[in-house]
Amino acid sequence: MNEPSSVHELADSLRRDLDRYSEGEKLPSSRALVERHQVSPVTVSRAIAVLVAEGLVVARPGAGVFRAPRAGAGGGARPGDLSWQEVALSAEVGTANPGVAGLLTTLTVPPPDVIDLNGGYPHSSLLPERTLAAALARAGRRPGAWGRPPVDGLTELRAWFARDIGGAGGSLSAAEVLVTAGGQSALTTALRSLVAPGAPVLVESPTYPGTLAVARAAGLRPVPVPVDADGVRTDLLAEAFEATRARAFVCQPLFQNPTGAVLSARRRAEVLRIARAAGAFVIEDDFARRLVHADAVALPRPLAAEDPDGVVVHVRSLTKAASPSLRVAALSARGPALERLRAVQVVDSFFVPRPLQEATLELVGDPGWARHLRTLAAELRDRREAAVAALRRGLPGLLGPAVPTGGYHLWLRLPDGTDEAAVAAAALRAGVGVTPGRPYFAAEPPGPHLRLSYAAAESAAQVAEGVERLRRACAEDGA
Repeated sequence: MNEPSSVHELADSLRRDLDRYSEGEKLPSSRALVERHQVSPVTVSRAIAVLVAEGLVVARPGAGVFRAPRAGAGGGARPGDLSWQEVALSAEVGTANPGVAGLLTTLTVPPPDVIDLNGGYPHSSLLPERTLAAALARAGRRPGAWGRPPVDGLTELRAWFARDIGGAGGSLSAAEVLVTAGGQSALTTALRSLVAPGAPVLVESPTYPGTLAVARAAGLRPVPVPVDADGVRTDLLAEAFEATRARAFVCQPLFQNPTGAVLSARRRAEVLRIARAAGAFVIEDDFARRLVHADAVALPRPLAAEDPDGVVVHVRSLTKAASPSLRVAALSARGPALERLRAVQVVDSFFVPRPLQEATLELVGDPGWARHLRTLAAELRDRREAAVAALRRGLPGLLGPAVPTGGYHLWLRLPDGTDEAAVAAAALRAGVGVTPGRPYFAAEPPGPHLRLSYAAAESAAQVAEGVERLRRACAEDGA
C-alpha cells in the first residue's frame, strides 16, 4: 500500500483516523502502525509525539496510546508526567505485559456504522434478556439473596453444574464443583493453581487469546501444540510433554476457538492417556457447549465425564449463551487439586456475588431457558449459513473444507504473503470488523489468518453484507 512516509504526513493520516475512536479508546500499537503505513518506528514515534503535543492522544508507557478527551471535557487540568512508570513497570522480573490485544479486539464495541464480525459475544437480539430480567427480579426476592454465599458457591447451583457437566449418571458431584466469576476467571484460577510461575504450559495452536493472556500474566511459558481438523495433534502432544515436562495442557475439545475443530473420539482417549502418563492435568475449556447449532449431530461428552482419575479440570460457563454480564461459571476437579483451586479462588475473589448465583438458578430453572437455547441454535445455524454462502460466492479460497456446526466463528486462511493486519484495517475502512489471526498463536503462525465471528451481527442478512464488505477490502488490499 502506498502510505505516507514523513512524520508530517503520518501525523495527518492519524489525525484523520481519530474520529473512528471513542474517548479513552486505545489506538493501534506502534508495531501495527509501522506495518500498516510502511514507515520506520522512529517516524511512528515522532508522529505520535505530534498528536500528544496537540492534546489529541494520550501516551501511557507500557499500556499504549489512547484517544484523549475532547477539549473542555477534562476541566483544563495540566496532564501529569507519567514517564516515571516506564521505569517502574520494567524494573522487576515477571511483570511483563501479558498481551491482551487479541482479547480487546473481540471485546471492543465497534462504531454504529461498522458491522461487527469480530465480537466475542452474541448480539443482544440473541440473548434471553426478558427471561434474565425476570430471573433477576425473582432472585432478589429469595430469602437471604443479599447475604454472604458459601465460598464454593450455592450448593443447589453446584449440584446443577455437576449434573450439567457429568451427565445424568452422576459421574460428578456438587462437592467437586466451584462456582466462579465467569470462564476467564476459572481459567485464571486453574492456571495459577496448577502451574508454577516460570514453568511451561501446553496450549493448542492456534488457541483462544484469553488463554495466552492468562498464562503470560501468571508468569507461565505457553508452548504451542498444533491443531488440525480432528483437534489437537496427539502425537505432537506426547512429544511436547516429554520435551518440556509440562504439568498442564489447556484445550477446547468442542468447537475449538478459533478453528472450530471437534476432538475426535480416538484422540479424546489419547489426550487423557498421554496426560495421565505425564503426570499432568488437562484443563478443559468447554465454552461452546451451549453454542451448538440446530443442524449439529449429537455432541461428545466432556472429557471430565470420562475421567475418574482427576486428570481433567473442567471449565463450564453460561456467559456466552446468557449474557456478557452474567459472569457465572463452574470449575470442577477431583482430589487435592480441588483444594488448591479453592484456595486460589478465595484469595482472588472470596466468592461470586450471591444475587448472580440466585439469578442463575432462576434462569436455568425457567422454561424460557430451554426455549432460548433452541432459538439460539437455530439463529446461529442461519448466521453460519449466511456467512458460508457469502464466502463461497465472494471469497471461496479462504474457507476450509470443514464448517463447524457449533460455536460462533469461522477460521479463514489468507493467501501466503498477505498482510492480515492490513486486510483487517482495510476491512474496517470498508465498514466491517474482523479479527487478525496473529494473536491466536503462541509462537510464529504458519500463515496469515482471519477469524470471522457471525454471532455478534444483528442478523443473517447483516452477516452476508459484512462478508461482501470484507471481499471489497480484500480486493483493495490485493489479498
